Amino acid sequence: MTQDYELIAKTFMGLEPVLAKELAQLGAENIEIGRRMVSFTGNKEMMYRANFQLHTAIRILKPIKHFKAQSADDVYEGVKEVDWTRFLDLNTTFAVDSVVFSEEFRHSKFVAYKVKDAIVDQFREKTGKRPNISITNPDIRLNIHVAEDKCTLSLDSSGESLHRRGYRQESVEAPLNEVLAAGMILMTGWHGETDFIDPMCGSGTLLIEAALIARNMSPGLFRKEFAFEKWKDFDRDLFDAIYNDDSQEREFTHHIYGYDIDMKAVNTARINVRAAGLTNDITVENVDFKDFTQPKEKSIMVTNPPYGERISTPDLLGTYKMIGERLKHQFTGNDAWILSYREECFDQIGLKPSIKIPLYNGSLECEFRKYQMFDGKMRVFREEGGTVKTEEEKRQMAEKRRFKQNREFKKRLEEQEENEEADIRSFKFRSLEKKEPREPREPREPRESRESRYSRESRGSRDSRDRESRYSRDSRKPFKGKRDFDRKGRTFDKKNRRNDHDED
Repeated sequence: MTQDYELIAKTFMGLEPVLAKELAQLGAENIEIGRRMVSFTGNKEMMYRANFQLHTAIRILKPIKHFKAQSADDVYEGVKEVDWTRFLDLNTTFAVDSVVFSEEFRHSKFVAYKVKDAIVDQFREKTGKRPNISITNPDIRLNIHVAEDKCTLSLDSSGESLHRRGYRQESVEAPLNEVLAAGMILMTGWHGETDFIDPMCGSGTLLIEAALIARNMSPGLFRKEFAFEKWKDFDRDLFDAIYNDDSQEREFTHHIYGYDIDMKAVNTARINVRAAGLTNDITVENVDFKDFTQPKEKSIMVTNPPYGERISTPDLLGTYKMIGERLKHQFTGNDAWILSYREECFDQIGLKPSIKIPLYNGSLECEFRKYQMFDGKMRVFREEGGTVKTEEEKRQMAEKRRFKQNREFKKRLEEQEENEEADIRSFKFRSLEKKEPREPREPREPRESRESRYSRESRGSRDSRDRESRYSRDSRKPFKGKRDFDRKGRTFDKKNRRNDHDED
């Protein structure tokens, strides 16, 4: 049995409870919510699954050392104490990312340089040679997090941000981040029980993420690779088994509809839907929201209208007034969820929300509001047994107070600060008990070329789902054919699902 160890899943502000719930469903243990992160424990399989299956994680870190540092020299010495031959060799390239919140260390790149120097000097002293740095495509990614004098040194098991699913072929202006889109959908509690509608769908991110959630498909299916695939202890057979396991996928008997007034956005969304192989589940049409009519089937609406920041309209407030009018008269008996930024925009909708959840979209402190559309007055709706807020929604509303009190932001985050970067600054890490001694590593197989890795037989088509035009990994262009796509030699097929295969 493999040993459990500490892991960290990073996410966006406001999505921590959603991520924690995903981890619990995945079987993770010792789950603790922090600031833009969730700490948990698990073994190698759990780490692989977290990267492959989580919808709301940005990256998965594996801490390898916690230490204190009062100066740059302390950082250097702390890093140098690690036996880096466990993770690197002279033929391995590496890169260091740093996140710093400290009065002593004012510049994150300076900390990254000290980490790099410590590693390189250790190899020089032992071998007379040094491994190389690669910023664009390193074999090993390291992460150093400094919160005042507390340092956490981690291996980055994800590599490229997990929001970069791999299905996006084209984009529109100010697209929605995939992780945020998935988090929004999971917050609604929808898992495919009704039709799904986005009347302002843009490049189709909400539509595709909804389809993945409805079918319980892993978002990592479309990725070229994960950073852990280059680790010395990478277990290819274990990851193949995870990749090929579609036992948890389910049928989706409803439908997903996307509309947009911009024909360019409609074409972009169609291309992305086709690349994801979800054309049987998603329909995208060129329709203005002002022409929206009552859906025939029970539906949920989730949408992200323009805020007047990166995207606007000639009459922004008029657009929101129109949204309220359409919902009131053409969406009776259904729920609508809207993400927006300006209070005056929400005011123009003219409807009372049943829940408000704070979320950051990039640097903007937004709110995600739910509108229950029912006939008559709310008093009558309640008397007839209608529920305005579920217990889960009341809990989410309570998160707003925590969110407001604990955040260390101004109304708008600094543009240069990535939302994913400030996460675990004052988190108290646990020390795991009953650690077993490290087992001797078996000799490594000769390194294969990227083209020959994971070469397997192709996968047949699945009748229950349209996977045509999956995704060509080398050309990054959609192609027509059966339900298969090349993931650098890794072929997506039903019998051998992975036998060889970061902001909207």
